[in-house]
Amino acid sequence: MSAMQRRFARGMWCAVTATVITVTTGLSAAGQECIIIDHKCTKLQAVPVSWIDQAKTEFFLSYGHTSHGSQITSGIANLNSVLGCSCGSCSDAGCGTCQHAYCNDYNYYAHGSGTQAPPDVLSFWDYRPLGASDLGNPNRTAWEAATRAMLEDSDLSNRNLVMWSWCGQADTTEENMQLYLDLMSGLEDDYDEVTFVYMTGHLNGTGEEGNLFQRNNQIRDHVRANGGVLFDFADLESYDPDWDYFRDLHATDTCDYDGGNWADEWCAEHPGSDLCVSCSCAHSRPLNCNLKARAFWWMMARLAGWEGTLQTDYDHDGDVDLVDLRTFSQCLAGPGAAPLPPTPPVTEADCLQSFDTDGDLDVDLDDFDVFQVTFNGA
Repeated sequence: MSAMQRRFARGMWCAVTATVITVTTGLSAAGQECIIIDHKCTKLQAVPVSWIDQAKTEFFLSYGHTSHGSQITSGIANLNSVLGCSCGSCSDAGCGTCQHAYCNDYNYYAHGSGTQAPPDVLSFWDYRPLGASDLGNPNRTAWEAATRAMLEDSDLSNRNLVMWSWCGQADTTEENMQLYLDLMSGLEDDYDEVTFVYMTGHLNGTGEEGNLFQRNNQIRDHVRANGGVLFDFADLESYDPDWDYFRDLHATDTCDYDGGNWADEWCAEHPGSDLCVSCSCAHSRPLNCNLKARAFWWMMARLAGWEGTLQTDYDHDGDVDLVDLRTFSQCLAGPGAAPLPPTPPVTEADCLQSFDTDGDLDVDLDDFDVFQVTFNGA
């Protein structure tokens, strides 16, 4: 059995079992949609470009954070660099060539100076709104007051997407975490045209038995029960790109765990991967930042209306199940090889249309990575 066949066989088992153990989107107990962005939302090649384009036009983001929260923006800048473009400011000519471009046009709205974000670039107010640094700095309520002040200011009230991150303060009491959830619910009630993104706190090495795990679960349970959007920062730090799990081994925000560092190990096994391109990643490894950037754009596409379903539904019956998996296995030929399915009526064109997710005219393990994400077994 070749290395490709072994990985495919292992992946088929993972794809089948994943349908039982993972949920990233659906309806809450209250009947409201919940979108959970976690380690299963980093295969950016699976996201249709049209939905990312729509998100850049539709949303106007304000993101309040300190150093840990900057991992997302550092990863986005690195993603654009990998793709050969940059968008350092709204007047940067390179913005128009960046598929994942954003720029900060706060001064344009607040002071009438600077440049407005072009139509094909996400308007992204970084380190805003003013009045708080993150969800716990200078205290546990300032972020909410700052958000309300921004949304009530006629010059700044066009923000329709607001996100705040933690920087260590999620490891707190149940009462303090409930305060966060109540404040978020109040904002959702009072500004129904604005999407507020919940976020879990970064890992700190205390594992599944620690208080932080319970508080992060408190956030997850709230979103699942009441609806909303959750960017699961901690979950993204708990898995490598192959979905190997490390939180039970006391993983930390640096990607260390009992026995090693999962980011260093994965990149050593995958030299040359775009996920391992170096960047300044606060408190962590570049792989962590690069994964979070990809999860961010997955989230944006979902918010724009993408349902998370992809082209891998070969028989077009509304799910990706064992029938589709069987057909995929017939189409799998490897990099640079034309699919030659042995069983009519499946043709080479059928294979490429349904399973060539990255458009490189073959069906290989990169496409299987995407297939696993879409598999639901329904």
